[in-house]
Amino acid sequence: MNIENKNILILGLGVSGVASAKALNKLKANITINDSKAKEELEKHIEELNNIDIRYCLGVNNINLDNIDLIVKSPGIKNSVPIIQDAIKKDIEVITDIELGYRLFKNKIIAITGTNGKTTATTLVGRIFKDAGINAHISGNIGIGILWELVNSKKEDIFIIEASSFQLENTYDFKPNISTIINLKSDHLDWHGNYENYKNAKMKIFKNQDENDFTILNYDDLEVRELEKQIKSKTVFFSGREKLKNGIFIDCNNIVYSDGFKNINIIKLDDIKIPGKHNIENIMTAIGIALAFDIDINSIRKTISEFEGVEHRLEFVDEIENVRYYNDSKGTNIAASIQAIKSLDGPIILIAGGYDKNSTYDEFIEAFDGKISALILLGQTASKIKKSAEKYDIKNIYIVNNMKEAVNKAYSLAGYKSNVLLSPASASWGMYNNYAERGDDFKNRVKNLRRNLNDQKS
Repeated sequence: MNIENKNILILGLGVSGVASAKALNKLKANITINDSKAKEELEKHIEELNNIDIRYCLGVNNINLDNIDLIVKSPGIKNSVPIIQDAIKKDIEVITDIELGYRLFKNKIIAITGTNGKTTATTLVGRIFKDAGINAHISGNIGIGILWELVNSKKEDIFIIEASSFQLENTYDFKPNISTIINLKSDHLDWHGNYENYKNAKMKIFKNQDENDFTILNYDDLEVRELEKQIKSKTVFFSGREKLKNGIFIDCNNIVYSDGFKNINIIKLDDIKIPGKHNIENIMTAIGIALAFDIDINSIRKTISEFEGVEHRLEFVDEIENVRYYNDSKGTNIAASIQAIKSLDGPIILIAGGYDKNSTYDEFIEAFDGKISALILLGQTASKIKKSAEKYDIKNIYIVNNMKEAVNKAYSLAGYKSNVLLSPASASWGMYNNYAERGDDFKNRVKNLRRNLNDQKS
């Protein structure tokens, strides 16, 4: 695919938009950028593109598409917006950056998706590859933007992509060498409209794979297991519950790989540092990918034993007066937050709430299992979660206005050996730009709490 002198419209000037613009400029395309936000709100990103000849159309939702050859959209922009509907009528193709990257470059690609665990699994796979001496880039839904990394890479470089449903929705030719679906739960229904659309977007990760490729699947997730019937590539299952004749599973406190003939011990469960059964899923996913790429087992074992997790995912922040504080801001949906609650012992003071993605919270409340001693709520979903909690006779529910109030309230309620857990079961939008900003706010509030207590003692 040659895009030199092509007129390309970038929709959305965020991280992926900036990376796409820089890459497309290097590839000598003519660039137009449209964003509904005003110029003043985008000043930081515009400054990054100061030396590039770009036509900006900012503060509007629609522009004339008569001379546009291709649209590269920010993953979060819905296909239902007028400008994309107009493009479809005009037969202008609309794709995401991972699709364009695949078409332009021929690097080997590993793509990881699932409702939960993507970031942890992607980060761990990246570490395994780098520790094995393989030049690997972690990109996609995390990082600086895949197009800019691809345009500056070597042909032999490997790309490990965290692929969201938003990114996969507008892919057509995308064909990773290794793909994985860690799990499937209801999420992003506000964006996709319904669960079936969400699931279909996820399934695009293996749509174009063939018998030369690999797909790693979660045997314990029945919906994911059933996908094998639609997959043309070599399938490798992992399970935390059953001993598989061929695949990755747990046996006698070891994660084991069986090739159908012999069992190979990969790592002892006691040697894993990150807590929670969900992280065992993430580790088995990474093992499946690494084995499919023929990485040495000793190297895989060493990296996993040293891996301490990722920021904002059940991240230990501090212990203050025998109370431990955990940041799980990446718990942006109900299933992720349930896993966080399961990973910690009670009593837990839970801070939750945020942007409403049209989720219902009964399943979330049912998972409390007597562990939650107090529930502190903020954001759009606060009253919705409170209503569900009251149905289940949950006591000690508090609604606060911001993270400062939440942390201070948690401190005032915490008893000896309690855990304070931020795991919102909601997206961050409305109060924060992203989950990382929310997690950083929580961590800073905990740091301020410690500082204030130390000042009082001195």
